[in-house]
Amino acid sequence: MQRKNFTEVTEFIFLGFSILGKHQIMLFVVFLTIYILILTGNVIMTIICVDHHLHTPMYFFLGMLASSETVYTLVSVPQMLSGLLFHNQPISLAGCATQMFFFVILATNNCFLLTAMGYDCFVAICNPLRYTALMSKGVCATLVCGSFGTGLVMAVLHVAAMFSLPFCGTVVEHFFCDLYPVMKLSCTDITINEMINYGVSSFVILVPVGLIFIAYVFIISTILKIASIEGRKKAFTTCTSHLTVVIVHYSCASIAYLKPKSENSIEQDLLLSVTYAIITPLLNPVVYSLRNKEVKDALCRAVGKNHYSTD
Repeated sequence: MQRKNFTEVTEFIFLGFSILGKHQIMLFVVFLTIYILILTGNVIMTIICVDHHLHTPMYFFLGMLASSETVYTLVSVPQMLSGLLFHNQPISLAGCATQMFFFVILATNNCFLLTAMGYDCFVAICNPLRYTALMSKGVCATLVCGSFGTGLVMAVLHVAAMFSLPFCGTVVEHFFCDLYPVMKLSCTDITINEMINYGVSSFVILVPVGLIFIAYVFIISTILKIASIEGRKKAFTTCTSHLTVVIVHYSCASIAYLKPKSENSIEQDLLLSVTYAIITPLLNPVVYSLRNKEVKDALCRAVGKNHYSTD
């Protein structure tokens, strides 16, 4: 009889931002504006990285990251915007599992793509004479496929463990099917699932952070050995954009997924998730376009070609 109650849940309802009451329309306008900027920025980054002047590993990875983050925002942000206008939005269990699956794949993919970009910076500064050999097209393709493959494995682990649980609750205290808010709806003890969640999150965040940290130890050590101040400045500028994005990305991810959940209120969880879902993807095209002359030049060429074609 108890097992029958477990199987009665066929859909979830998102609580979303209903706790904020009358401020939801204002949030909708703000988030929609940010989302349009994210899509525009990442699509532009993807397009300009196709520019033949930018056929280097760094821009290949940057194009992959921009494409991945464009799809990543499509997984959760439209659901969030819809929930701000229409309350009590339902989603089927299958729909929730699909949303979670793609969220985990793309979030993990983004983390390891940033690691691949860190390796690119490391080779460019610490081993420039062998750069072409060490960062060949085959190596770059392997790193991208490895990032996506890791995301796929993590997603299968998460979703298989999550949706083997029986659910009693139906109200997800979130704006999309994130891991912990769905896990809390289970009727049974979730200790093992929490361990899986924490273990996978730790792997996805701490392994890339560790590898990037090691890379930058060697990078900084190499830069300090450069005799001229101009040479040091040029070398450090090469990795400034990447380092900025890494610090913000992994700081948000660590707070959102490694901090003990008992310490967070619903409002804090929503704020952290919003930051990770829309602020971080907005940061990448802004940082790389504002701090990189080659990207600016490629954008000008793209706009110029479009101008001439319309003339």
